Amino acid sequence: MSGRALPRGPHGLSREEVELSQRARLLQAATETVAELGYVKTTVADILARAGVSRATFYQLFSDKEDCFNAAYRENAELVAAVMAAELENVRASTDLSPLARLDRVLDVYLSALRSAPALARVFLVEVYAAGPAAIEQRRASLERFTDIVAETHRGERGVLGTKATQRFAAHAFVGAVSSLVTNAVAAGDADELPSLRAPLIRLAAQITRKS
Repeated sequence: MSGRALPRGPHGLSREEVELSQRARLLQAATETVAELGYVKTTVADILARAGVSRATFYQLFSDKEDCFNAAYRENAELVAAVMAAELENVRASTDLSPLARLDRVLDVYLSALRSAPALARVFLVEVYAAGPAAIEQRRASLERFTDIVAETHRGERGVLGTKATQRFAAHAFVGAVSSLVTNAVAAGDADELPSLRAPLIRLAAQITRKS
């Protein structure tokens, strides 16, 4: 999500390109401001000050703060999911990797993405719950998508984890563990510690999927 301001004076951009740039700046500003101040304390004026966009422009693009936040959350969530999906495709192409190794690679990408963007992580995991029912529903949808990706790392397996309906509970359980641990770390300001969760979470996955 690019937040670069447009150059002053004639810039040769179409109206649509200008609006896309302004929208991107507002979404980035909303993400950063909510991460810094919290959703409840953030005002439209705070977002405008950070974005350098007029109030009139804001209300041409969004109906209110909640609408802007939900758009920012949706874009951030899609970005994280796209990064994970791309890694899933990479590991599928590696026929020598075990299902746990595939899961490990995808989990590493997820944790690294959140660590590298602490503002995104705080909005994605913590502040979303203060933003109302629509944002919470988006968070639920994000977790379902995460569950799909976890299940896909074990496609074709006959154990408790895989893509069959009867195997989805294990995928949900693993994603729930990841979400809880990562959210607690980010809420405590320990985003730099996220990669250290990788090894114990994969050990948990190994216990879940161990054949009796």
